[in-house]
Amino acid sequence: MGVMTRPLRVAVVGAGPAGVYAADILTKSDVDVQIDLFEKLPAPYGLVRYGVAPDHPRIKGIVTALQKVLDKPSVRFFGNVEYGVDVKLDDLRQFYDAVIFSTGASADRELDIPGIDLPGSFGAADFVSWYDGHPDVPRTWPLTATEVAVLGVGNVALDVARILAKTADELLVTEIPANVHAGLAQSPVTDVHVFGRRGPAQAKFTPLELRELDHSPNVEVIVHAEGIEFDEASMHAIRSNKQVEMIVKTLQEWAIRDVGNRPRRLHLHFLEAPVEVLGTDHVTGLRTETQELTGDGNVRGTGQFTDWNVQAVYRAVGYLSTHLADLPFDHVSGTVPHLAGRVLDLDEVPMPGAYVTGWVKRGPIGLIGHTKGDALETITSLLEDADALPRATSPSPSAVVQFLEQRAVPFVTNEGWRKLDAHEIALGGEQGRERVKVVSREEMTSISNG
Repeated sequence: MGVMTRPLRVAVVGAGPAGVYAADILTKSDVDVQIDLFEKLPAPYGLVRYGVAPDHPRIKGIVTALQKVLDKPSVRFFGNVEYGVDVKLDDLRQFYDAVIFSTGASADRELDIPGIDLPGSFGAADFVSWYDGHPDVPRTWPLTATEVAVLGVGNVALDVARILAKTADELLVTEIPANVHAGLAQSPVTDVHVFGRRGPAQAKFTPLELRELDHSPNVEVIVHAEGIEFDEASMHAIRSNKQVEMIVKTLQEWAIRDVGNRPRRLHLHFLEAPVEVLGTDHVTGLRTETQELTGDGNVRGTGQFTDWNVQAVYRAVGYLSTHLADLPFDHVSGTVPHLAGRVLDLDEVPMPGAYVTGWVKRGPIGLIGHTKGDALETITSLLEDADALPRATSPSPSAVVQFLEQRAVPFVTNEGWRKLDAHEIALGGEQGRERVKVVSREEMTSISNG
């Protein structure tokens, strides 16, 4: 295609950590580049804003670094623009030489057991979106159960269990919106049961996440000792992985301590696999089958079943990306097929100028920090391809603005996001809190656009 005589134009679809890291790496390359980040929500940061529990201020601190990237002169933010609805791939190809998709994973992975679709059975991702003030979910949540089951032992499962078990007033120091506080304040919950299919050495949460469970003055954390078992693979994991060792040590200590008298209880059960959600027109219980370790870290059923008296079930068995318009998609893994970040078509040939990074590329695994290495691989591929990329036909930075305005898309710029950010901080200041989130999409865009 010849040597580029103007800046390389790149669109990034999705302004969560994956997309922002990709933009950051691009700006630090030797290539003259202009980057536009498109985000379907009026605010940036993706799962940092809408997937991390509000009582995780340390993780929220990552927004400072992300905002520095958005403030770079070569980067623009277009919020409240939905890919596949407001813009499609052919539209973006007019204005950009390359498009990077970093849309993450926000849907719940299914769990195929009887009764999972009963009223009172929920996906964790939907609950997380509610308590994080996501604009596209209902403002209320049916918190009527006194005993609740959470299925899964990853960080999301512990977040969900912790938010369910804590009192609403404990969360008032965080940025939770008023509707979330009001909903949690009505919850009659006394017991939250977390079930892991495998043993403690195979748990997917981090030591920090585990220890945070025990910080509430109102929640008694109870580890059920009958599930604290180890096989050969477990012992190897403990010896070779410091994090696993820390997790197991904490769980063992909690399993033998005396149970206190805090008003709410959070139970951790290992080697219990959910096999059926019980009930006819609503959840009335959960049936699990006790598992045994098989020596290699896997488990098999023992034929011993237990019915738990719960009135709600939350499955936290993983996130799933959703299919993006005009791109191939592997519905089993929930990812876009790629080679080192280059999107592959149905014939496994790279689609010119199309790239992926983050969870839509590799699946919903790893912590936020893992996203940087992922983005580096994708940007390396893009830069290797730079001279051969299909050229945008309307590369002027103003062309995409005119396109969105003609379509009457009420997009939010970085300046608009800054206004919303300042507004939320001011709302928090009135209540002695760091921030209070604005929830309504209309209100978010109205504040942003003055």
